[in-house]
Amino acid sequence: MTTRITITAADVQIGDLIYDGPGANAHPTFAWETVTKVHRVDGLVMLTAGRLDSANGEFWFDPAESVTVIRHPPEKVEEVVTKPRHKRGH
Repeated sequence: MTTRITITAADVQIGDLIYDGPGANAHPTFAWETVTKVHRVDGLVMLTAGRLDSANGEFWFDPAESVTVIRHPPEKVEEVVTKPRHKRGH
Protein backbone atom coordinates (compact mmCIF):
# COMPACT_ATOMS: atom_id res chain seq x y z
CA MET A 1 0.00 0.00 0.00
CA THR A 2 1.35 3.42 -0.91
CA THR A 3 1.02 6.55 1.17
CA ARG A 4 0.54 10.07 -0.15
CA ILE A 5 2.26 12.42 2.27
CA THR A 6 3.21 16.10 2.45
CA ILE A 7 6.75 16.64 3.71
CA THR A 8 9.44 19.29 3.45
CA ALA A 9 11.60 19.20 0.33
CA ALA A 10 14.64 18.41 2.49
CA ASP A 11 12.99 15.11 3.55
CA VAL A 12 12.29 13.76 0.03
CA GLN A 13 14.04 10.43 -0.58
CA ILE A 14 15.20 8.63 -3.70
CA GLY A 15 12.37 6.35 -4.79
CA ASP A 16 9.56 8.72 -3.78
CA LEU A 17 7.06 9.62 -6.49
CA ILE A 18 6.55 13.30 -7.28
CA TYR A 19 3.82 14.87 -9.44
CA ASP A 20 5.20 16.01 -12.80
CA GLY A 21 2.06 17.67 -14.22
CA PRO A 22 -0.19 16.31 -16.95
CA GLY A 23 2.43 16.51 -19.70
CA ALA A 24 1.46 15.12 -23.10
CA ASN A 25 -0.69 12.37 -21.61
CA ALA A 26 -3.83 13.58 -19.83
CA HIS A 27 -4.15 10.45 -17.67
CA PRO A 28 -3.25 11.51 -14.07
CA THR A 29 -1.39 8.34 -13.09
CA PHE A 30 1.20 8.91 -15.79
CA ALA A 31 2.15 12.26 -14.22
CA TRP A 32 3.85 10.75 -11.15
CA GLU A 33 7.62 10.35 -11.63
CA THR A 34 10.15 8.52 -9.49
CA VAL A 35 12.74 10.71 -7.77
CA THR A 36 16.13 9.40 -8.91
CA LYS A 37 18.43 12.03 -7.40
CA VAL A 38 18.27 14.45 -4.46
CA HIS A 39 20.93 17.17 -4.47
CA ARG A 40 21.50 20.43 -2.58
CA VAL A 41 22.70 23.38 -4.65
CA ASP A 42 23.19 26.91 -3.27
CA GLY A 43 20.83 26.32 -0.35
CA LEU A 44 18.08 24.83 -2.54
CA VAL A 45 17.00 21.22 -2.96
CA MET A 46 17.14 19.90 -6.53
CA LEU A 47 15.07 16.79 -7.18
CA THR A 48 15.65 14.90 -10.41
CA ALA A 49 12.77 12.72 -11.57
CA GLY A 50 13.06 10.06 -14.24
CA ARG A 51 16.23 9.69 -16.28
CA LEU A 52 19.39 11.31 -14.97
CA ASP A 53 20.62 12.43 -18.41
CA SER A 54 17.63 14.70 -19.04
CA ALA A 55 17.16 18.12 -17.44
CA ASN A 56 13.39 18.00 -18.05
CA GLY A 57 12.67 16.28 -14.74
CA GLU A 58 14.36 18.79 -12.42
CA PHE A 59 12.42 20.36 -9.56
CA TRP A 60 13.89 23.15 -7.41
CA PHE A 61 12.58 23.74 -3.88
CA ASP A 62 13.43 25.69 -0.78
CA PRO A 63 14.40 23.08 1.89
CA ALA A 64 11.44 24.10 4.10
CA GLU A 65 8.92 24.12 1.23
CA SER A 66 6.09 21.57 1.40
CA VAL A 67 6.08 18.82 -1.24
CA THR A 68 3.46 16.11 -1.73
CA VAL A 69 4.95 12.74 -2.62
CA ILE A 70 3.87 9.13 -2.75
CA ARG A 71 6.07 6.88 -0.66
CA HIS A 72 6.01 3.11 -0.60
CA PRO A 73 6.44 1.70 2.90
CA PRO A 74 9.70 -0.17 3.47
CA GLU A 75 9.50 -3.87 2.77
CA LYS A 76 9.53 -6.08 5.80
CA VAL A 77 12.37 -8.56 5.70
CA GLU A 78 11.45 -11.82 7.31
CA GLU A 79 14.18 -13.56 9.20
CA VAL A 80 14.83 -17.09 8.10
CA VAL A 81 14.88 -19.34 11.11
CA THR A 82 16.69 -22.56 10.54
CA LYS A 83 15.33 -25.50 12.42
CA PRO A 84 17.83 -27.85 14.00
CA ARG A 85 18.04 -31.23 12.34
CA HIS A 86 17.79 -33.90 14.98
CA LYS A 87 19.18 -37.17 13.73
CA ARG A 88 18.48 -40.30 15.61
CA GLY A 89 21.36 -42.57 16.27
CA HIS A 90 20.74 -46.18 15.33
